[in-house]
Amino acid sequence: MTLTRRTWLLVPVLAALAACANSPSSPPSSTPTSTPAASTSAAPATPGPSAFAAKKPPKLVVFMVVDGLPIRQVLGYRDQLQPDGFLRFLDRGAWFANAYYGHGYTVTAAGHSIMLSGAYPQRSGIIGNEWRDPMTGTPQYNTADPRYQYIGNKTEPLAGTSPENYKVETVGDVLRTLQPGSKVIGISGKDRGAILPAGHKGTAYMYMGGTGQFASSTYYMASHPAWVDAFNAAKPADKFFGKTWAPMLPESAYARSVPDGQPWQATSGNGNKLPAVLGAGMDGPGPRFYGNILPSPFGDELTLAFARAAVEGERLGSDDQTDILSVSLSSHDYINHAFGPESRLSHDHFLHLDAYLQSWFQYLDAKVGRDNYIAVLTADHGFTDTPEWAKSQGRDAGRINPAQAVGFVNAGLARQFGEGRWVIGMSGTGFIFDEPAIKAKGLDADAVYAAAKQLVEQVDGVQVAFTRAQLAGTDTTTPYLAQMRKSWYPGIAAPLQVVPKAGWMFGSRLVGTTHGSPYENDTHVPLLTWGPNWVSQGRIEQRVEIADFAPTLSAILHIPSPRQAQGQVLPLPAK
Repeated sequence: MTLTRRTWLLVPVLAALAACANSPSSPPSSTPTSTPAASTSAAPATPGPSAFAAKKPPKLVVFMVVDGLPIRQVLGYRDQLQPDGFLRFLDRGAWFANAYYGHGYTVTAAGHSIMLSGAYPQRSGIIGNEWRDPMTGTPQYNTADPRYQYIGNKTEPLAGTSPENYKVETVGDVLRTLQPGSKVIGISGKDRGAILPAGHKGTAYMYMGGTGQFASSTYYMASHPAWVDAFNAAKPADKFFGKTWAPMLPESAYARSVPDGQPWQATSGNGNKLPAVLGAGMDGPGPRFYGNILPSPFGDELTLAFARAAVEGERLGSDDQTDILSVSLSSHDYINHAFGPESRLSHDHFLHLDAYLQSWFQYLDAKVGRDNYIAVLTADHGFTDTPEWAKSQGRDAGRINPAQAVGFVNAGLARQFGEGRWVIGMSGTGFIFDEPAIKAKGLDADAVYAAAKQLVEQVDGVQVAFTRAQLAGTDTTTPYLAQMRKSWYPGIAAPLQVVPKAGWMFGSRLVGTTHGSPYENDTHVPLLTWGPNWVSQGRIEQRVEIADFAPTLSAILHIPSPRQAQGQVLPLPAK
């Protein structure tokens, strides 16, 4: 048992021996040109791993992700928060006012891949949620692995079932290598939100929209433990049938957000007006109802109920070997996509989430002990305001139809290189080409990409495009290039990456909004910590990146950083 129940006192020795071998292979990334410079306010010096060496690691790390939550929403509604939800972090924890992602294509999978690895997509290979093979055009999904199936649930093609495509290790992977008895659990409404933070050696559970259950895959186990079966057998999702999503506050409290029922707000699912009744017009719970739970506050409530079951079923935080529980709450992302972060529906959902967090933290205080765990909250990306709303406020904004953009570029390439469908479509935020046709005509691929770059930059709403040669080069001065380089993995990402103008988005739908740009709305996210035994309290102004968190957590746990981590230890005030 000595090797599998390693005590915390041995880990600093191992960390010291491995420090050189596990240092990042490139220096910490610099501030992107599109984000504000660091504040001139005083900030604590970067502590380094030694600042945490005197503290025994926590029994439990509670790593919280709110999918699609920009920091501007956290601070914009601060006066309406519960006393012990987000305010636990803002009033009694240590938090970073200027925390950013440093990559350019800011989507869910990419963000979740960075948080606990410290590695950008240029190293992890998780360039987006989905993409197409740049040579064949074959669809790819970030956590798809056809060798594995969901347990007790239907597995659709390209469903997320394993971390096979994730080319780096996480803090949890390092922890379980050194302490195999430690548990690492990832839970989310989305497969990618569970699988990527859980890493290669943890266990992921994700919400099944067809059944209302939470399930793992056969990558992790042959069958669920008894506590998962008991949770699903109780059919907790069914209790939300007929439940009303009603505003938490009086109408006057929402004056700072956009009213319901706007023409640019999606009307599918639960509609775009509050109050909304889940399951309205349905005979009873079924796949359509279960799918509609996530784009409501009740998706978060259900996810946190499963997280409580995991704490108890796995006895997380019950001994001196640190466990990691990652909980990614997906509902805010669905709501922001449908209605916009400026909407009352998003505003009200944030207030519901705050109340859920208060209850969750109070549960952890009682079950695990407030002196035994550290809590962290961040987001995988921010959000861009709905273009129609932004335009009504006098801002430059709009939608770029992908098919029309591809058609325009193909017409120009045909004039230069002859008839052909040179661009076969978009992959992530880039263009992929008919590579066999380019080869058959004896053309230089880089010349075709360069010609396509000049054409796509003429499309209304496009800021700039970067070719494979630029992305593989060393230019550090061109705006947005460094960020897009961090999103680009050769052989996986498209050879021509396109950046829309600020306020613009790719999409053929005329409702809702998205994220995925290198601009502040999408890159500036919360990074909040609480844990009186490990961190002090206060607002830290120094600019940091989310990639810095993995090395910081490694220092707190007295273990080496993940091998491919690109961040550095945060200037977190240690106790």
